[in-house]
Amino acid sequence: MTTPGRATFLELFFDLVYVFALTRISARAFEDLTEVPGGEHGWGTVTGSGKTLLLLLALWAVWQGTAWTTSRYDPYRVPLQTVVVTALVCSMVMGVAVPRAFSETALMFAVAYVVAQVSRPVILSIALGAHPYRRLKVRMAVIYAVSGVFWISGSLLSTNAQVVFWVVALAIEYVAGRCGWPVPGLGRSTISKWEIAGEHLAERYQQFFLVALGETILVAGFAYSRGPYRSGHAWAFALALATSVMLWRIYVQRAGRILGEAVVKARHPATIGRSAADTHLVMVIGLAATAIGYELIIDHPLERIPGPWLAMVLGGPALFLAGRARLEYEVFSRVSPSRWIALLVLVASAVPLLFLPGVVATGVGALVLAAVAVADARRARGAPPEAAAPPF
Repeated sequence: MTTPGRATFLELFFDLVYVFALTRISARAFEDLTEVPGGEHGWGTVTGSGKTLLLLLALWAVWQGTAWTTSRYDPYRVPLQTVVVTALVCSMVMGVAVPRAFSETALMFAVAYVVAQVSRPVILSIALGAHPYRRLKVRMAVIYAVSGVFWISGSLLSTNAQVVFWVVALAIEYVAGRCGWPVPGLGRSTISKWEIAGEHLAERYQQFFLVALGETILVAGFAYSRGPYRSGHAWAFALALATSVMLWRIYVQRAGRILGEAVVKARHPATIGRSAADTHLVMVIGLAATAIGYELIIDHPLERIPGPWLAMVLGGPALFLAGRARLEYEVFSRVSPSRWIALLVLVASAVPLLFLPGVVATGVGALVLAAVAVADARRARGAPPEAAAPPF
């Protein structure tokens, strides 16, 4: 199959499903943080957040597997389009199932996930024929079938057992992917030898980042549109929009803009591609937490907020900055001091912000991000565009 070029309309259509799915993730996390039995924000919020993260990782696994597939093979071929459409439908079903994925819709979520993950290598193994990559797809299908037993079995058990089974399933898939999808009798592969369209894959990560960033704006808009429209709520909404703008600005200046160039320049493009996948996952989790923080503060702008809420308000931007620092290293082999200074400021401000209104915490997060954006702009002003210098 030929090498893909720019992302197709079908791939962009597929991404739109994740706008909905990510809003369901935020809604579920918001519910966990605000509807704790007895009104206490303790262990229940931790376990609830962990379960929501598990669902987000599953959604990310389907998206990433599909993005890697369209970055290795011609997305205009019917088998590839079948893979994308199947993933699109399954992701939509998973998104619908997210709010009650550990109760009445557990089986719905599990079956949709397993169908998306197993059908992809099965379809490709048939379409590839005698291609050398066919053996890799067969191994992937075997491993996803094995993990699928845990997904579906777990959905039929009690909540605690379900969580354990689903964590085991994700661990199997993650470890197998890191180890080259090893299957007894079928061997394993080395990721550095995988062929990918680096610019296409980088573009897909950029697009998913924009999807996640767009979800933060949707959440802020939905939260504010519920009213009331008093000054505190208006300030919280304005700071949320300012924060989203700063997140976009920091991402694109400049590593996020030339990630494709770094992947192409790397000695082993697939290696930097996988590293960039982990980096974007960290940033997307940060954006999801930030969106949850928006909703919490817009609803309660002038109240002192509990620790778990503050973890979303400040932890979201902190996770984003940590991921963005790693992206900068992947593209330029260095990290700007402003990233670490901003992280330290966010951590140091956490304790005093527990005693102040929630809107102040949002303001601090926005100011810290604005300072990073200004530092980036000052460094780039008057200098020629910095070329990619990946360490891989």
